[in-house]
Amino acid sequence: MSDSLDILRRVFGYPSFRGPQEEIIDHLTGGGDALVLMPTGGGKSLCYQIPSILRPGVGVVVSPLIALMQDQVDALLQAGVRAAFLNSSQDFAAAFEIERRLRTDELDLIYVAPERLLTERFLGVMDFLHDRGRLALFAIDEAHCVSQWGHDFRPEYIQLSALHQRYPAVPRIALTATADTLTQQEIISRLGLDEARIFISSFDRPNIRYTVVERDNPRRQLLDFLSGFRNAAGIVYCLSRKKVDETAEWLNQQGITALPYHAGLDAAVRQLHQQRFLREDGIVMVATIAFGMGIDKPDVRFVAHLDLPKSLEAYYQETGRAGRDGEPAEAWMTYGLNDVVIHRMRIEESVAGEEQKRVERSKLDALLAWCETVACRRALLLRYFSEEAGACGNCDTCLDPPELWDGTVAAQKAMSAALRTGQRFGAGHLIDVLRGKATEKVQQFGHADLPTFGAGAELDEAGWRSVFRQLLAAGLLQADAQAYGALRLMDAARPVLKGEATLSLRKQARRMASKKSAPATRRSGDGPALAAADAPLFDALRAWRAGLAREQGVPAYVILHDKTLRELAVRRPVSATDLLDIPGIGQAKVDRYGEALLRLLGDPIPP
Repeated sequence: MSDSLDILRRVFGYPSFRGPQEEIIDHLTGGGDALVLMPTGGGKSLCYQIPSILRPGVGVVVSPLIALMQDQVDALLQAGVRAAFLNSSQDFAAAFEIERRLRTDELDLIYVAPERLLTERFLGVMDFLHDRGRLALFAIDEAHCVSQWGHDFRPEYIQLSALHQRYPAVPRIALTATADTLTQQEIISRLGLDEARIFISSFDRPNIRYTVVERDNPRRQLLDFLSGFRNAAGIVYCLSRKKVDETAEWLNQQGITALPYHAGLDAAVRQLHQQRFLREDGIVMVATIAFGMGIDKPDVRFVAHLDLPKSLEAYYQETGRAGRDGEPAEAWMTYGLNDVVIHRMRIEESVAGEEQKRVERSKLDALLAWCETVACRRALLLRYFSEEAGACGNCDTCLDPPELWDGTVAAQKAMSAALRTGQRFGAGHLIDVLRGKATEKVQQFGHADLPTFGAGAELDEAGWRSVFRQLLAAGLLQADAQAYGALRLMDAARPVLKGEATLSLRKQARRMASKKSAPATRRSGDGPALAAADAPLFDALRAWRAGLAREQGVPAYVILHDKTLRELAVRRPVSATDLLDIPGIGQAKVDRYGEALLRLLGDPIPP
């Protein structure tokens, strides 16, 4: 048995490596640099934790978030690994003690924020360790933060190239759960990883079901969706702080425990809400994109978007916070015409240079194409990350394939309405003209006299909104940021308008107000199903774990994951040796909890 496999089994309690984990660990342990692209929940942390234990000295992990550091360290301490963190939450005495332990070889891993890493004080500690051959490696987590093209840019990450310049012989590993080709190149360039091996795992998250619904009544739609997730943890993303606050308040009124999170809240409030989300069961976090990076809560059962994210990378990263335990989870989003207009306008109104605007337009186009696709959403998402896959059978377009219709004439009418009104109006007014509604605005501009007035009576307002949304997504129309979102024709519209090309559109989804969201049922295949007879024991194990978590002041999943509890409930081990066969239970946890677990497993549980 290899040393790395021995540590995996003995310390972390897992029988075997997944994907390229072992190859990455061996490469890093041997002194090589690596860039690792691996999906959330794919086991990235083990790729630097095990080499840090195997190599002489301490592994230095650069992590951008305090909460992530604390959770990682808590989990390592539970496994019997000597780990600590240094960040702004500690006072001088606590930080001094950690530095002392570093100097006296009492730690295997140290987690540190990038701002702290490059201070003269900490560089002095690393110089001390380096001179004695006690720097095991550098791990740069959330490495996409280095990219100015990315969605989580952190300027302090750019300075991390200094590590290679100062300690050229110390191996480095950069890790991210998402990075398109442009971002990959920038990570390599900015961190000086030109000689690094690149390891790319499949980006597929088969346990996540992807669903996009046309926005109708978003609050009602969200409530219908959440009805399938009572007492489950989840995240609801909104674009604005105001919408976050209002949505959280409204969900609480509906009997759902929801907490707001955005940059406008006091730091202490944000910290409290984040801690509650991590430590309590059944909390729904309503948040802007300020929340989530580095959140390692494994039992998040859903991620819902009430607004369109910025890009497919951002969407993948945000939805990847669901189902990290491999259990079924859902990614659900409402999407409407206004999303397209707002995002186009934001790009054009930004102070960014033209090159960056071009990149952002391209990313938005890719996201809109994904929203409007009639093909498998998972296959299209993976293709964006240069990975080919067939139909998944676990997304809305696979489970309920959308119908297409010949929308050429409708598109011609829509674009003609935009032309004849001088390309000065948004979709709402154009729809009124097409449907023959003699509104005050229509009368004011004399648009009731146009040939297009009433020419689109065959479609209702929602139908026309669907047409305009698809024309915007296809690049035939564009929202003019300088004219309050007025719709203008693009060059691509000309062939359709002239009848030289046809256009297929998605049929508007059938409205079923009473239809509830069916939770994803596809299993990951790496654990036993829970039978009804085992459910009382599983609940008893969760209650036992919750009590321990409260006593220790740590999230429950740091002690044992739900998946591990399910294995215990189904297999019912009777000895310490049997416990070591349960995935997620290593020697330290047997020593610490084995007696209590065996007692609980041996007691009859009332049905």
